[in-house]
Amino acid sequence: MNKYFYEIIIILNIILSMFLESCWFDKTKPNIVYMPDMYYSEAYEPYSDPYPSYKKTKKIQIPFFLKGKTSSLLPVRGTVSRNETFYNLINIENKGLNDSKNIVQNPLYSNEKKEIIIKKGKKIYEINCSICHGKNGDGEGELVKHEKIFGIPNYKDRDLTIGSVYSVVTYGKNNMNSYASQLNEIDRWRVSEYVMFLKNKNK
Repeated sequence: MNKYFYEIIIILNIILSMFLESCWFDKTKPNIVYMPDMYYSEAYEPYSDPYPSYKKTKKIQIPFFLKGKTSSLLPVRGTVSRNETFYNLINIENKGLNDSKNIVQNPLYSNEKKEIIIKKGKKIYEINCSICHGKNGDGEGELVKHEKIFGIPNYKDRDLTIGSVYSVVTYGKNNMNSYASQLNEIDRWRVSEYVMFLKNKNK
């Protein structure tokens, strides 16, 4: 009886020791970890501190990086911000589909030729839209042919303007979800132009 009792006490002590060894309450100074090069990734977030406090690294003496304490160089002064655009775009809020039908001209015309817009819009359409709407906009995409989805219209049968197409792509309608998270504003105008091209093709 005493023999088993002591064995149990020893096992419990080992488990308790392992548990206490794994605990570390100071998160700024993590305990020893298995394979630290995988636990602490070498891939830095842009503009993050390249020399974090949790590990010792050999600092590379590059003044640009050290000055800003950043893993990336700052943008060159005077360059165009990525958040800005050359295009004078129409600000469409979700006021309703009927309101958007009043927009009949693509705002990209001032910076791109119509042929270029259609060419770029075609690439976007074939990747994101043709699987349902079909390559010719006839509503006969691969998912429709295999009876995975129904009710896809033919563009020629619908009263569309470029504004209404853009509104549907941006906000969605019926079974179609919004594509605002997949396509930026300029690409949504481009694909809308291509939809209108398919609608008016061989009219």
